[in-house]
Amino acid sequence: MRVLFAILLIATIGSNQTLAGDAAKGEKIFKKCKACHVVNEEKNKTGPHLVNIIDRPAASVESYRKYSKAMKNSGFVWDEATLDGYLAAPKKYLKGTKMAFAGLRKEKDRADIIAYFKSLQ
Repeated sequence: MRVLFAILLIATIGSNQTLAGDAAKGEKIFKKCKACHVVNEEKNKTGPHLVNIIDRPAASVESYRKYSKAMKNSGFVWDEATLDGYLAAPKKYLKGTKMAFAGLRKEKDRADIIAYFKSLQ
């Protein structure tokens, strides 16, 4: 019985840990996003710039005027958990978003790109 309890405890602890991201790998993954977003200057493209995205309220880039109603009304703050969920499947995470990107399926890829965003703060 104790062995079973120990196994369940280890499995539970392991499932609640977030992956540590690699910013260098995240920079490479970000190449998929470059057609619509930039991270190094406050310049909008098809999508808003992502300068200082971590802990920024959603739909808050004043110079970007093309936010969906869903994004404007989301109440999101772009923390690690919100970014992870949104980047996994944007259209499922926020019904009505305009973001056409299908998402990053691999949890490690999302952790890496979030680490990249954090490294730019």
